[in-house]
Amino acid sequence: MAEVVYNGSGDIVWKGNPDGSQDVYNIGDLSWVLSSTGNVFIMACGVGFYYSGLLRRKNALSALYASLVSVAVVILVWFIWGFSLAFSDSAGVFIGNLKYAAFTNIYLQPATESTKIPMSLYALYEMMFAATTAVIAVGALAERGRLGPLPIFIFLWVTIVYCPVACWTWNTHGWGRKLGVLDFAGGIAVHIVAGATSLAMSLYLGPRLQSTANEPWQMHNISGVILGTVLMWYGWFGFNGGSSLSANLLAVQALINTNLAAAAGGLAWVLMDYRMHEAWGSVSFCAGVISGLVTITPGSGYVSAPAAVLFGFLGGIICNLSTYLKRYGRYDDSLDIFATHAIGGLLGSLLTGIFAQSNIYSRAGTGATAKLGWLDGNWKQVPIQLAASTAALVWAFAWTYSILKLMSRLSFTKMRASREAQETGLDEHQMHEAAFNVSDYPTILEVNKHVVSTVQNMRNAPGRVRTIDDLNMAQNAQRPPVGAAGP
Repeated sequence: MAEVVYNGSGDIVWKGNPDGSQDVYNIGDLSWVLSSTGNVFIMACGVGFYYSGLLRRKNALSALYASLVSVAVVILVWFIWGFSLAFSDSAGVFIGNLKYAAFTNIYLQPATESTKIPMSLYALYEMMFAATTAVIAVGALAERGRLGPLPIFIFLWVTIVYCPVACWTWNTHGWGRKLGVLDFAGGIAVHIVAGATSLAMSLYLGPRLQSTANEPWQMHNISGVILGTVLMWYGWFGFNGGSSLSANLLAVQALINTNLAAAAGGLAWVLMDYRMHEAWGSVSFCAGVISGLVTITPGSGYVSAPAAVLFGFLGGIICNLSTYLKRYGRYDDSLDIFATHAIGGLLGSLLTGIFAQSNIYSRAGTGATAKLGWLDGNWKQVPIQLAASTAALVWAFAWTYSILKLMSRLSFTKMRASREAQETGLDEHQMHEAAFNVSDYPTILEVNKHVVSTVQNMRNAPGRVRTIDDLNMAQNAQRPPVGAAGP
């Protein structure tokens, strides 16, 4: 049995290697990755608030519910076999095996991607990445997707779509990793996969139905959008910074790059929208922040700070322009997931191939000296990034669409909500709950009916009626005095 001891500094010493050598897990590294795991979980919840705020009030709660259910299903799938399929140390070039199914044999041996943390902690950390990817993708169900079949879809999707891409991108045995693909924190495995998944779902589900009462397409809670953005920005510190898998200077550089790109992306998107609409939109700023964060993700640990500003600025502009693709493609990507995550991830991956530098990545203490990007003289990195990104996009799109087609063969697993459900709202129709208790307040439709009725009464009232006060006086004149006998 392997021996576990603690040295004088509180570090864990693992003496279970077959060759008799030992690995030391620094308590600072453990603390950093543990806290980063919590940050990424908060990030996944932030996505739910962001999506919920962008939707109409009658569908607000369903977006939050879908986010939390997706997290729960991914946690179980990751425990059953997801981690083993993605990160088994005896994996093939495409996908892993069941060596670590049900988290067996992952106690304290070193992680497959780093000897600085145990595999048990690495499994927990990567679990949150898989959950975040799923939460981003299911936003495509907005206002038209059934909630009942969602767990089935997530179970199949994580197994068939996410795990293979994570394996070939990050696992040391994967074909992408062997080819030299650079994806520091998930630009390919998370954002391109989620964006391609949302595109497939949007095309398959079709457009949302407009209410028969001509209810306006209106965001119900912009404060929720801002709250979600703040939670995601905070969570991204664990998403990008934690991907160093150690409390080192590389984590510091990743956090610097993350902040710079987010700020540049937010301002770039606002300026783009102001040019067209002459308004300083808070939602525009939030969308730009997310696009900047997505774009810097694959290169956050490989590029310099000035390059990070460029990543964010270009991300804000390109992702903003990409939102117009749905007009030409005629698909209802209501939350612009494809434009922000797939296009932003693809842009970030290509820019990483250009600006990645070995002197930045060497801050991890690995002593790496190999040339990384085009700035280092390795121009071949750009086509490598393009190939891996395209493969992930095509794989995620094709298999997501296939899963949805397969599920549509059974009535209880169809993902498209009925017309009645969409007109009523998913919250009331499928959940029998509401995000807000508004029973004491009139709805927009009720107010409109009251106004129409009042105007009609004014036209029919005797005498010259100009205002509501005139109407009240005319109606009072027709009423019998208090206490008078009725007819």
